[in-house]
Amino acid sequence: MWCFFLDLKAEKRGNAFGIKKSKMIYLEGFHSMAHMAQGMKQEGTPTDENGKMPFTEHLAELRKRLIICFAGIGVGFAIAYSFKETLFVLLMHPLKGAMAPGQKLIYTGLPEAFFVYIEVSFFGGILFAAPLLLFEMWLFIAPGLYKNERRFLLPLLVLSCFFFAGGVLFGYSVVFPYAFKYLLGFESDLVQALPSMREYLTLATTLLIAFGFIFQLPLVMTMLSRFGIVTPRFLSKNRKYAFLLSFVVAAIVTPTPDVVNQCLMAGPLVILYEVSIVGAKIFGKKRIKQEDQEAEKPHASDAEEN
Repeated sequence: MWCFFLDLKAEKRGNAFGIKKSKMIYLEGFHSMAHMAQGMKQEGTPTDENGKMPFTEHLAELRKRLIICFAGIGVGFAIAYSFKETLFVLLMHPLKGAMAPGQKLIYTGLPEAFFVYIEVSFFGGILFAAPLLLFEMWLFIAPGLYKNERRFLLPLLVLSCFFFAGGVLFGYSVVFPYAFKYLLGFESDLVQALPSMREYLTLATTLLIAFGFIFQLPLVMTMLSRFGIVTPRFLSKNRKYAFLLSFVVAAIVTPTPDVVNQCLMAGPLVILYEVSIVGAKIFGKKRIKQEDQEAEKPHASDAEEN
């Protein structure tokens, strides 16, 4: 009788031990799977034991993003080429307003018009594919950034596009009409202007890209202030040198030597410099210290409660 009870107790202990062991195995497997999922920075991307992507995987990811970007540019190029003449007429609108009635652009080589339309379609394809390009670039760099870096970089990327578009529109609608009217003013009974398609496309695209990059000044100064390289006080103190440099840059960028066009370019640069000072005061290094202190306060309160 006692042997029967002993065997029954032993059997219960064995079952309990087996259940406990199975629970331990299950929990261990669950934690290992959670650890592996946490080490995956992107779905379908293998990581090493430290949770980092190998160099070959970075190259594979870069290759994937570049293929998508080139495919997007190709589709945009095909769309833009279908109405290439409309795009070129839109691009030469400031020059057309300054030209005499009935005057036209010329091309001096047989394939010149064809290659000009190819270039216009290429720039149009990049413009059409710009949202896709920015999205793919963000997908490539975002997994390697910390949360606070992503919170700072994403608005910076959006504002960079906004300022670049503002610079292009400013050069196209404000500077170009006055500049081309001044340059065509040298025509006389002995001299006739014969602008070619190639020359105008090269001049227009170069200046528009330059205007777009110049309008990035507030973002550049804000980033330098964010990293502690410059301070709002330094920018305010050297304002007079910045104004002088603005007129120097305007004299280099504008296609004409007259004072009116230089002022049209230097004026926005001065305004952008003042915007840079405001941005440096708002998003400077002191703001970073305040954010770090605010982030440390909850941790300190938790430590006191414990």
